[in-house]
Formats: sequence, C-alpha cells, structure tokens
Amino acid sequence: MPQSPSPDLHAVVREIAEEMRARPDRGEVATYIPELARVDAGAFGLVVIDADGVVAAGGDADVAFSIQSISKVFTLTLALGMVGDRLWRRVGREPSGSPFNSIVQLERERGIPRNPFINAGAIAVTDVILSGHQPREGLGEILRFMQFLAEDPSITIDEAVAASELRTGFRNVALANYMKSFGVLDNPVDFTLGVYFHHCAISMTCRQLARAGRYLVHSGRMPSTGHSVISAERARRINAVMLTCGHYDGSGEFAYRVGLPGKSGVGGGILAVAPGRASIAVWSPGLDASGNSHLGRIALETLTRRLGWSIFGV
Repeated sequence: MPQSPSPDLHAVVREIAEEMRARPDRGEVATYIPELARVDAGAFGLVVIDADGVVAAGGDADVAFSIQSISKVFTLTLALGMVGDRLWRRVGREPSGSPFNSIVQLERERGIPRNPFINAGAIAVTDVILSGHQPREGLGEILRFMQFLAEDPSITIDEAVAASELRTGFRNVALANYMKSFGVLDNPVDFTLGVYFHHCAISMTCRQLARAGRYLVHSGRMPSTGHSVISAERARRINAVMLTCGHYDGSGEFAYRVGLPGKSGVGGGILAVAPGRASIAVWSPGLDASGNSHLGRIALETLTRRLGWSIFGV
C-alpha cells in the first residue's frame, strides 16, 4: 500500500538543497570526459516523487545533466525484457570491488563482467539490446524507453558528450575488445560501443530522472497509468543489484550510509529508490574517489535519516 506523504517532505527537500549548496566540500568533477569537465561544480538539484505522486524539488531540479551510468538501470531493464534470465549467462550479479573501468577481473573470469553496472557489464548489456538491430535503431529504442518512463518526449542525447566519449574512451574500447575475444559480445565492437557511449550521454533533469525511476518504486508499474513495465519480481531484483553494485567500489559505503538501492553516474547524478515510498534524483557534479557524487550521497543520507526511509529500518 502507498505510504502517506510526509507533511514535511517539501520542507525537508528545500532544507537539504540549501544545506548542500552552502557546503564547501564538493568533490571533483570528472575530467577524463572533456565535456564533463566544463560543468559547474557548484550546481545541486534534488527531486523526490513520493508514492502518491507528490513532487518535492529543491535547487537546480530542472537543469539537465549527463546521466552517464544511471542509464545502465534502464538498459538492464530493457535487456531483461528481451532475453529474460538468459542475460545472466553474459554478466554476473556480484559487486566488483574494483574501479568501474577495470579490466583485471575480465582476464581472471574469462570475459564475463561481474555485474551490469560496471562499464564492461553495461557494454555487454548494450550488446544484447543491439542484437537484431542497426545501431541507430537500438539507440532509438533506449531513448524512447527513457522518454516513455519519464512521460517526457523532450529527453535527448547530448551529442557533444557522446562525441567526447567516443574520442577518449580508450579503456572502454579495451574492455569491449577483450569481451569480444571471449565471445561475450555478438555485434561489431564499434557498433556496441557507439550505442553505449550515446546512451550514457542522455541528458536529463532531476525531475525527469525521478519520474523515470518510478516503476522501480511501484513493483514494476507506471503509477500514472498502471501499465506494467516489468514484473514485480524483476523490479525487486533490479533494486537488489542497484543496492549491491550501483556505486562501484563505493556500493557498500552507500548502502551503509543511505540504505536505499541507487545508481550513480560520473555526471554527478544519483537515482535512488525507496521501494513503495519514493523515487529520488539528486545531482551534484563533484565526485568522490570512487566516481560517485560526493554531495549527492550526503544529501541522500540526510534525506533518509530525516524521513526514516532506509530499507534497513529507521
């Protein structure tokens, strides 16, 4: 059953946004993707959409940013819809304990990525979506899915960011070629990487991202229409992988401090899910040492503490 909206939700979100904007410790913006290095480190946005559809927003809630690896939640959803549990023959479900672009485990584990949220795993998932399509068609399917979930056809791909990643994504090229050598990828490496770089370059606001995440709050259903996106069991399992693997080698720290399933991106965004309660999107471009939003994590920790939303109890 949906929870009653907290009467203090709007005030809590506004207060957290004000507190985060005032903090001097902001982390460092990603510089290995040149376009991301230009983003204002002082930006901060937060949107919470509760189970009854109440929207609470603070800060730069309507400024678009590059969602980067947050797109991996949605490509995972699409791939599971296409091939079901056969997907897990190509990618695991375990935390990596290594940087998101590490190649070390691929060598030891014969090209099978640890989980779908590290770069290698997301490339393998993208390859599944691409099979049977031309790259433009596969990418279009991903973008339309994002627009459908957010109920917003204005969501687009930032072509400058995609081009920047194509020029500098040498490690991802290495990961893809290594997986190809083990037969994990079916499609030409250039095709799969092109789609991967472009879906990571999807640009969204916190408001759009929080809307897109609602199906994971509501057991796989769109709350506005009742349309079933995925089964309740599959939504639960995606949330589980988000909890254990959604923040790379900082996933344990995020679970410990925030207590919610979440997925970060090096653009500074985080999508978090309070099952049955709320979809939450936060954006602050400065990153910590693990490549996760520094203030985003602090803001979510503050939010779950004040509202008692940790899945592990109040």
